[in-house]
Amino acid sequence: MQIIIEQILNALQMGVLLFLISSGLSLIFGLMHVVNLAHGALYMVGAYFGITIAQGLGNFYLAVLLAPLLTAVVGVLVERTLLSRTYGRGMYPQVLLTLGLVFCFDELVRIVWGAPIQTLPLPPGLAESVTLAGVSLPIYRVFVVAVGVLVIVALLLTFGRTRLGAMVRAGVDDREMAEALGINVRRLFGGVFAVGAALAGLAGVLAVPIFNAYPGMGSEILISALVVVVVGGMGSLAGALIASLLIGAATVVGQVFAAEFSTAVIYLILVAVLLIRPQGIMGSVAR
Repeated sequence: MQIIIEQILNALQMGVLLFLISSGLSLIFGLMHVVNLAHGALYMVGAYFGITIAQGLGNFYLAVLLAPLLTAVVGVLVERTLLSRTYGRGMYPQVLLTLGLVFCFDELVRIVWGAPIQTLPLPPGLAESVTLAGVSLPIYRVFVVAVGVLVIVALLLTFGRTRLGAMVRAGVDDREMAEALGINVRRLFGGVFAVGAALAGLAGVLAVPIFNAYPGMGSEILISALVVVVVGGMGSLAGALIASLLIGAATVVGQVFAAEFSTAVIYLILVAVLLIRPQGIMGSVAR
């Protein structure tokens, strides 16, 4: 029972981290139609911001709060100064630009923080384990899942039940009509980009105590995030949630029973979904 509960918790933790990354990518890619291959680099930047804040201020919780905000600032600067110049020119300039940004961010991290692997020690309250029904659970993994649940609820309510979410959907469906109604679509989409960057930064700082931080970590997680976005459906937060939990569970199960084929399991799920439902689990058919 201990092993089963631990693996379920690991799957939930992996699913939550994937959702935090892929939800921002889904918003940017699916709603704004912006191909941002540098999204994984923002995840890496958030991790290193978290390390710097936690070590400088001696407070892990402040790092969890401030690192996403700083990552959002970086994301907004990238969107306003670079990405916005590619709007209306097709996807190829965006692919080339953001791919170049990946290499730039990796090199900047090496220059500022160094190449060695770094980690972040947990505060005493999160470094311990708690026993429930005879099963010992690491408190930090429970904390990651709890934070993820709060973010999931906030995102689904914001984009599905509020006026802001309605404005975003209106800007996506008919930008000219939305602007005619007085909605500043460019500023609105800039805010969406900032939210996506902040979610990537949050995932980064939460992942450091588990997976460590190193230059290039963003490129590795980006592949899984792209798989989640495609499997869940472009622009669908609910789809990203379902796909994140599915891919997270498949990753953990694959690592336990067939570690050498764990990556292949993810791609098998991707192929199966594309064959059965090309638009993704919760995606809509393009008209």
